[in-house]
Amino acid sequence: MNPTVDPTQRKTAVVVGHGMVGHRFVEALRSRDDAGLWQVLVLSEEQLPAYDRVGLSAYVGTWDAAALALPGNEYAGDDLVELRLGQRGISIDRDARKVTTSEGDTIAYDALVLATGSYAFVPPVPGHDLPECFVYRTLDDLDGIRAAAEAAGPGAHGVVIGGGLLGLEAANALRLLGMTPHVVEYNERLMPAQIDAGGGAILEKLVTDLGLNVHTGVGTSSIEKLDDGTLELTLSDDSRIVASLVVFSAGIRPRDEIARESGIEVGPRGGIITDLGLQTSDPHIWAIGECAAVEGVCYGLVAPGYTTAEIVADRLLGGAGEFPGADMSTKLKLLGVDVASFGDAHGVTEGALSVVLHDAAKGTYAKLVVSDDAKILLGGILVGDATAYSALRPLVGRPLPAEPAALISPAGAELGADSLPDDAQICSCNNVSKGAICGAIAEGACDVPAVKSCTSAGTSCGGCVPMLKKLLEQSGVEMSKALCEHFSQSRAELFQIVQVTGIRTFSGLIAKHGKGSGCDICKPTVASILASTSSDHILDGEQAALQDTNDHFLANLQKNGTYSVVPRMPGGEVTAEQLITIGEVAKEFGLYVKVTGGQRIDLFGARVEQLPLIWKRLVDAGMESGHAYGKSLRTVKSCVGSTWCRYGQQDSVGMAVLLEKRYRGLRSPHKLKLAVSGCARECAEARGKDVGVIATEHGWNLYVGGNGGLTPKHAVLLAGDLDDETLIKYIDRYLMFYIRTADRLQRTAPWQEALEGGMDYLKQVVCEDSLGIADDLEAAMAAHVHGYRDEWAAVLDDEEKLSRFVSFVNAPEESDPTISFDDSGERKVPVLLGLPEIPVAAGVGSTTATHGK
Repeated sequence: MNPTVDPTQRKTAVVVGHGMVGHRFVEALRSRDDAGLWQVLVLSEEQLPAYDRVGLSAYVGTWDAAALALPGNEYAGDDLVELRLGQRGISIDRDARKVTTSEGDTIAYDALVLATGSYAFVPPVPGHDLPECFVYRTLDDLDGIRAAAEAAGPGAHGVVIGGGLLGLEAANALRLLGMTPHVVEYNERLMPAQIDAGGGAILEKLVTDLGLNVHTGVGTSSIEKLDDGTLELTLSDDSRIVASLVVFSAGIRPRDEIARESGIEVGPRGGIITDLGLQTSDPHIWAIGECAAVEGVCYGLVAPGYTTAEIVADRLLGGAGEFPGADMSTKLKLLGVDVASFGDAHGVTEGALSVVLHDAAKGTYAKLVVSDDAKILLGGILVGDATAYSALRPLVGRPLPAEPAALISPAGAELGADSLPDDAQICSCNNVSKGAICGAIAEGACDVPAVKSCTSAGTSCGGCVPMLKKLLEQSGVEMSKALCEHFSQSRAELFQIVQVTGIRTFSGLIAKHGKGSGCDICKPTVASILASTSSDHILDGEQAALQDTNDHFLANLQKNGTYSVVPRMPGGEVTAEQLITIGEVAKEFGLYVKVTGGQRIDLFGARVEQLPLIWKRLVDAGMESGHAYGKSLRTVKSCVGSTWCRYGQQDSVGMAVLLEKRYRGLRSPHKLKLAVSGCARECAEARGKDVGVIATEHGWNLYVGGNGGLTPKHAVLLAGDLDDETLIKYIDRYLMFYIRTADRLQRTAPWQEALEGGMDYLKQVVCEDSLGIADDLEAAMAAHVHGYRDEWAAVLDDEEKLSRFVSFVNAPEESDPTISFDDSGERKVPVLLGLPEIPVAAGVGSTTATHGK
């Protein structure tokens, strides 16, 4: 940009505040001011330039502030922008048009843009000002919370007051910091502004299962510091919570003090009053973002804030833009739980009807609000599964393309991108329509990053990215198969790279074939690839840091922070001596015992430091890890077959034992389950497994691609009447071909469906060796079989690995004091975390134990 204005004629715009909206204003003004009419001076109260406050929770764990920095936030190379960090505006001389800063500087302006944002509201609860009380607003706030959490130690209790969007994020942050989190919400449900009672009930169930203790319908009466330094919160129902810290997330208030003190009109409940052009009662002063009360209304989301910034930039350059109203739609993932709300979610429109699908078993809730004739979509709520959000939200105010119930039913109509008109708003954060996106695609934007660059769609909250992909697919554009932002290759391509190059570390792979430091997508994926291409132990060297909690401790994490232990029982067979050992272990360690659906015995309630002791007893009895924790072979289920059953045609137990011992420990993109039935009566339910074998009079029928779960699939016949040798050969090829070519976390059923050529192609590869890779696939499986070693036994033989199995790395001799059980009933059950002396309402959830890694 080459300014053409005489510098002496140039005007000065002063921006007070450098958050996301303030930065957007500077970007918008500079990108449109081709003539260089304005020079900009930005006052930033924080020492860091603008960062992604919406993604604040991503700071937890990485503690890398640079990762949250907004692009171009320092305006390097732009002589018309000056950024002053650590300075805030403290007063305005409206007559002289000057701002005084916290450093004592006085700055003249032609236009003053107030982007002061908001502050976290702290209710005047007695004790709210104790040093252990925090808000959740800035990076400095999170640094303070982190220090307090680390001082309190693992398992200490932390309380978040407020169960809205930010409150749940704050609770998750406490969980990630190793604390036992509680959420106190005055309303009867979580996220009351976004979702209704039905959605709130599902959300509460989902988040308690994931580790939050939820207290709804209660307020906080007082906070008192006890003699031991902890805090005691008294709730309005007289129950108490003892905690080490408190985080207030009870809403926000506009920061309007600088305007109020200078005589600019503010609203009775706060906020700087503006007209639709964002001009305040002073014609030279504008307000944008959360501090602005547009015709008396404050908006607390980033999308309307960006709109206000764009409008003021337009106005300063002679435009006449006006605030069009705000889309308050929200889509986010809280603790891994999808939540979305859009349009008239609460059905306040006169005559509005609601269509609800509430599936408590699956943990999903969907509601559409429609007009009185059920033809116009007014709004909706999605909890547990928000995949339909990107297609439904742009239809608000428009005719529905199908019956409302069909749009939210799992078996109903699927909304495609072609069902949306060109003027439908796809990206509400940046006000980008379908037509604008399709135009960018037509002009050469060939992938999601290119569409983002051309249109800004998907660059803020990211909720519209699935729809961007659909529009690209609709346009015939070949989609990128990049694993994540750190690897441009697909999982299958990375598998080939590892196999060919012999790279055995994540750091080595990303240094040569990726970028950055990795993420929670690529790290476990690469860990799986490394495990699939070698018999190295998954806790060897760098691999240990890539594993999730279950793989990290070679056991399944349960609701109260304990683990379950599942020894392998090939084909469901177990000796009397082994059963006795299992019983003795269960009795000695106080474990709950259950027979699983895969013909094994599960031992529940083991503390992390007990795991090696339990394993040793089981290993000494001739048993080994059942890999119930891994993306690997789980079980090979079997009926009794011809050995015992009068209908049996083949020895199904013998074949199941052979297959389970052959494929045990085989790491794959997703879990694998096999079954062998001794006849067509199918007692082992083989056609519901990834690999199902059913005996015939002449041998075995081989079925592949059967999956349970949310979208169950029957396995499809791959080959029939096979002898033992051919059966095993085909299974070897099938499994290794799947492991090499499937996407991350892709089960066998969708993998088969995605294969170009479908089952015919798969039969050609596996049975006819059409690709000429059969020998290679069989050799890879043979290498796995030869290199297999029990993971439990390998830990027991390695002192370094054994040292990982402690509750607290800084106190390895101590057990987690928050773990307890209830033995009063017929079944032993975990007590959801909470201190025993604290009265807690029924239904309060639990958290997981946090272990040093």
